[in-house]
Amino acid sequence: MYPENLRYTKNHEWIAVQEGRLARVGITDYAQHELGDIVFVELPSIDDEFEKGSTFGVVESVKAVSDLYMPVSGKVKEINGDLEQQPELINHSPHDEGWIVAIEMTDEEELAALMTSDEYEEFVGSLDESGESKDTKEPKKKAKKTSSDDPEADDDEDEEDELDGYTEEGEGGDDEGGHRGGGRVTGHHHDDF
Repeated sequence: MYPENLRYTKNHEWIAVQEGRLARVGITDYAQHELGDIVFVELPSIDDEFEKGSTFGVVESVKAVSDLYMPVSGKVKEINGDLEQQPELINHSPHDEGWIVAIEMTDEEELAALMTSDEYEEFVGSLDESGESKDTKEPKKKAKKTSSDDPEADDDEDEEDELDGYTEEGEGGDDEGGHRGGGRVTGHHHDDF
């Protein structure tokens, strides 16, 4: 289902190594599906440099706004200018025409920490309908209560959950990029979808 020539992150970005140290970066089909119709993409500038896991742009859809995280360290060599006028290319062709940036990798060894197609497919299969890992279901249910829009929800319980200071940490803490997210497509402060 996911192209085998790509490597994947838990934040649903992909990277495709081109020639030498050049690589294209985009978001996965899973990410674009969860986001819905993409209406805007904030792109970095040519020659911007990013460390692995740092935010390099934003994707805005009708459902949510999501930070984009660099899968490996590198310097932006090209941006997909077509996305400025046609952000929906990401919806129609997320692994091809919907690429976001091309980078020159500064540490190719970082690729080894990324998921293969099979590993990513298994990872996506482990997510429940909210985009949360099924492995840590109980804390996630607890955290969900704090953001409940249900007026019937028990206020005391919500307050107690907020005091727990629950932070989504995915597989035991920060992911390989050093930021929180636990596999969610959305960024650390944006809307869930």
